[in-house]
Amino acid sequence: MQKMHHTMQDNTGYHWGNKRVVVAGLARSGVAAAHLLLLAGAQPILWDTKTKEELRSQEIDQLIEKGCELIAGHTPESALMHADVLIVSPGIPLDAAIIIQAIAQDVPVLGELELGARFVRGPLYAVTGTNGKTTTVTLLGEILRQAGRVVHVCGNIGHPLSAAVAQGKEDDVYVVEVSSFQLETVQHFHPTIAAVLNITPDHLNRHGSLARYAALKGSIFSRQTTGDIAVLNAEDPLVFAMRDGLQGRVAMFSKTDWGYEGAFVRDGMLMLRWDDVEQQVCAVEEIRIPGAHNLENALAATTIAGIAGVPPAVIRYALRSFAGVEHRIEFVREVAGVWYINDSKGTNPDATIKAVEAMRVPTILLAGGVDKQIPFDRLAEVIQNSGMVRHVIVYGQTAHAIERALRLAGYGDVEHRTNMQAAFDRAHELATHGFNVLLSPACASFDQFSDYEERGRRFKELVNQLHEPPTGGTNG
Repeated sequence: MQKMHHTMQDNTGYHWGNKRVVVAGLARSGVAAAHLLLLAGAQPILWDTKTKEELRSQEIDQLIEKGCELIAGHTPESALMHADVLIVSPGIPLDAAIIIQAIAQDVPVLGELELGARFVRGPLYAVTGTNGKTTTVTLLGEILRQAGRVVHVCGNIGHPLSAAVAQGKEDDVYVVEVSSFQLETVQHFHPTIAAVLNITPDHLNRHGSLARYAALKGSIFSRQTTGDIAVLNAEDPLVFAMRDGLQGRVAMFSKTDWGYEGAFVRDGMLMLRWDDVEQQVCAVEEIRIPGAHNLENALAATTIAGIAGVPPAVIRYALRSFAGVEHRIEFVREVAGVWYINDSKGTNPDATIKAVEAMRVPTILLAGGVDKQIPFDRLAEVIQNSGMVRHVIVYGQTAHAIERALRLAGYGDVEHRTNMQAAFDRAHELATHGFNVLLSPACASFDQFSDYEERGRRFKELVNQLHEPPTGGTNG
């Protein structure tokens, strides 16, 4: 590791050598930031509100062995004493005591995404939006791999950018999923190609208003220059409005041909238009991942890949073979003619709306979790009008709010359970041959799980514990 210190150069010209850098928040992104700082020659100081005893793990012990100082459990004031920089994990809000204290002491505050981006040496393609980010970056990564590129799919997807750049080589490609939380703490983050997929209400408990949330998403373009590309959803009014004032060249994606450069659909064919050249990519029906929302994700990934120089034949191959991502409308198993579908990544009402709209058979929906101050009225209307959702079982902190919205919309087939397992058990009782059981919570998971991934894994465990009914008899 020591040998690499001289190779890890900050693109902004900042010299990290021997700088005392406090890393606040010691989950994945904090640990990754600390490792990268060591490679840059800094002196990381690890801090968290948890005590040293609560934090001790193999990962933390490794960092201490490599020279990191652990002062967890101390006050923000003592943690920041003699600090040159504060690196914060995205889960730490801007009004946290450690950030307020850093600002008071004139200590620069950077997010882990900003830190990682400063060490990127190859192309950086960034994707944000309310829904579809993970599917889009995963698909884009697959397209680029099929084209022979060395690709790191990272960021908010669960693999921090800092970890990717620490492992990366010159000219590797970085495909980065970016959240609104991460965009709060960037300064120089500068993607070569950046995309905003859509804007619907989310995280209003942290950002306060839809306008503030949309502005944060749009800030992904704010450091682009004339040689960069901004990719926008032409059919989302809040995203389309971002086109004014952009420095980069604008590309659009849409399910119809609006005449813009980018990817679009014409006569059932996904098309790509760039530099006044039109090319066929594939028939829409060839795209493997289901649902209108996934068509948008495919269009976004195609736009970025096409601009990056990937031939249409390669994009087509990837679109035909890509089966989707874990926890996003993921088929788990069929038991007694019932399909169990894991959409734990549906952490807001709009994501759940997209999952409901993708259902083609009678469905029992499991929904609930942490309240993000987002109304459930539109979700309730979609469920009432879908014709496919035959029963809703709500659970968790938001159960009453979802139930109330459903009943106001005229939907009465709703039951209340205390937790996801109880909701699952009831769905299993109700489901008959030809039904789907869909976990799409429309809420965050933190009331009962550490994250949506743990929630999704638990759902899959419950499904896989089900026994097939005995065969040999016939139903009358």
